[in-house]
Amino acid sequence: MPKANIFANLYQRAALARHSAWAIVRHPATILAGVTASLSAFLIILATPEPVVAQASDILPKGQHLGVASCAGSTCHGRNAADGEVVRQDELMRWQEESTPGGAHSRAFRVLGEPRSLAIAKKLGIGDPRSAQMCLGCHATPAASKGARFQLDDGVGCEACHGPSSGWLSSHYAVGANHKDNVARGLVPLEDPKARASNCLDCHFGSDKKGQFVDHRIMAAGHPRISFELDLFSTLQQHHDVDSDYIQRKGKPSSVQFWAVGQAMALERSLNMFSKPGFGTEGLFPEFYFYDCHSCHRKIYDDPAARPTFLANPGRPIPNGMPPYNDENMIMLSAAVRVIAPDMAKQFDGQSKAFHNAMALGRNKAVLEARKLSQMSRNLANRFSKGRFTRAQTFSIMNMIASEAIAPRFTDYEGAVQSVMAVDTLLSGLVNDGQVSARGANALRIQINDAYAAVSEPNAFRPQQFRRALGQAVRTIRTLR
Repeated sequence: MPKANIFANLYQRAALARHSAWAIVRHPATILAGVTASLSAFLIILATPEPVVAQASDILPKGQHLGVASCAGSTCHGRNAADGEVVRQDELMRWQEESTPGGAHSRAFRVLGEPRSLAIAKKLGIGDPRSAQMCLGCHATPAASKGARFQLDDGVGCEACHGPSSGWLSSHYAVGANHKDNVARGLVPLEDPKARASNCLDCHFGSDKKGQFVDHRIMAAGHPRISFELDLFSTLQQHHDVDSDYIQRKGKPSSVQFWAVGQAMALERSLNMFSKPGFGTEGLFPEFYFYDCHSCHRKIYDDPAARPTFLANPGRPIPNGMPPYNDENMIMLSAAVRVIAPDMAKQFDGQSKAFHNAMALGRNKAVLEARKLSQMSRNLANRFSKGRFTRAQTFSIMNMIASEAIAPRFTDYEGAVQSVMAVDTLLSGLVNDGQVSARGANALRIQINDAYAAVSEPNAFRPQQFRRALGQAVRTIRTLR
């Protein structure tokens, strides 16, 4: 089966795991060559190598990691059927599922033994990737303290997301246990959009922890480009049901809120790493991870009649010929701020332009402006995390993404990918909340798939075509208001 068809099947099954009626219409197969392939190398179905003993990251939350086996009892999360009274209890099986992105975390370590990973490691000169800290920070569960049942070759296990379980494993299933107490004992409150974003960003976007930064050298060696959207990634990896019990214990999650907080925290994370000399520079060069890929990865013409493929970006006041900072999250935040925090919109856009402008004035000036924009992103994340978003606001954000104020900034592939994922995510949230019928949303599938098709191939991205496709989708969305 061609790889694209494999990815299509994986994505569709992942959608079916969460979105009930809307799952039938939310399976964007046409984005596969671009976004799905870049979600992570984990999505490739690979053979199992012999496990290799190695050490993972030493910068971790407090507590001991007891291992996946500690969660696998038949009275806990190791059942073969989702028939538990409180939780599904088949979470381990879903974590191990070979045919869906939901099983990608369990395959993470195994990926390191495959030919592609071995070739990347050889180019980087790091030896066996299954024992290289550069890889284990994300392809295994980083654990400073390990219990007797912890296995490195379990890959990204339960505790990588939920936190080291020594403090809360027994208490979370005890009679009378409550979620607040478990969190106090070290359980990560993943229902909190800020906590979830911070956790997911470490591997799916990057961090300053050991082995959690896929820099330009690693990508040049063959690693997929890093791309992240919190609600979409949560959908792909979700192993639980948001039922009445979940809502009673943890509250009802909001796709719009997770999307907005994720965008703000991704930008904050990017700017913070850029500001650190050890991450923002590579020898005498800047670290190209932070810049738009297509500004350099374009065809080079020596024909005097050649026409450039780039378009001027009104959000980036920089001289022609300079690589622009990757502003995909800035663009999404610009749309969100105009709707959710209009009092900050002018200031945010002004600071974004000041940061881009500073890139031509030297690193010191750029770092100064980056820190200002990072603080503003942090403030927005805090603001977004405290509020609920109305149906009208969600529609307004989708409309804003394709508006005359924002759409001209979609000159590069990364921002375009974020925008179509945003429209799909926000519309799905409306359906899940019962604010738009699945039947009505189904009428938009053709338009949204057209927008996905416009970003299906990074090397063939055409900004004008994408804007037309996205604009048509959003115009149809307006009819659902």
